[in-house]
Amino acid sequence: MKQWFTFVKPNFHRYVSGQREVADIIVPRGVENKVAIGMVTDHIQKTLETKSKNHQAELHRLGQSSEDMPLPKNVITLPQRPQIVGVSTIILDPETDRENFCFYFDRMAVMLVEKATEGIAFHSHTITTPKGTQYHGLISHPTSGPTSAVSILRGGSALEPGLRRVLPSCITGRLLIQTNYRTGEPELHFLFLPRDISQHSRVLLLDPQMSSGGAALMAVRVLVDHGVEESKVVFVTYFAGRKGLGRLLAVFPGINVVCCGIGQDLERRWLEEKYLGC
Repeated sequence: MKQWFTFVKPNFHRYVSGQREVADIIVPRGVENKVAIGMVTDHIQKTLETKSKNHQAELHRLGQSSEDMPLPKNVITLPQRPQIVGVSTIILDPETDRENFCFYFDRMAVMLVEKATEGIAFHSHTITTPKGTQYHGLISHPTSGPTSAVSILRGGSALEPGLRRVLPSCITGRLLIQTNYRTGEPELHFLFLPRDISQHSRVLLLDPQMSSGGAALMAVRVLVDHGVEESKVVFVTYFAGRKGLGRLLAVFPGINVVCCGIGQDLERRWLEEKYLGC
């Protein structure tokens, strides 16, 4: 009796009783009421199935509508200079061993990140060289905020070595998004973002391959929900499917995309498998 009045009853009124006023559904008798629990779970399952079908139909519509449309200006592809074409030839060659593949893909990642950071604000700054002469250069603008990057796991980690070569002190975050193979829906399993990411001047979203665009759509939605403006998001990828790009930019027309080229829409994610070795 003492334990009841000392612990059970006060905690019931503190943590349980108040929840009844804001609860949508109250199931009497708890887990013993299997009929009520079954009705609730059936309703939730049917609602999720309907939502999934509507989402897939919308993705299909966006892909069809963007199939014949030209790429917008905010899709930036690397200029196909001999260096980039040569590196891509080595990357795409199935005979390339993993050591050389990783080396040249890191080189490509550097060029992608450099292209993605071209719009960072700078201002003039003068320094004195070791010989005592004045050099008039540039530094990042102090009021523009830092640049951060968010990797879509696990493939996004393949772009991080190149990111570190360009921005050694870049703040990074993680998103784990996996496709449910029964429904085809992307699912968010893990989230780690910098606390002040909404104040950053630019947020790079890293994923080496984008096919259908489902994971990219969810990743951008997560950033927008955390206060990041669309215009600050740069999606960095090596290959992107045309339909996936169309879907992504139809929903988020304000973001920028930097890629090396346009690939197949349903291509297997072989880049991360070869880079990571599994």
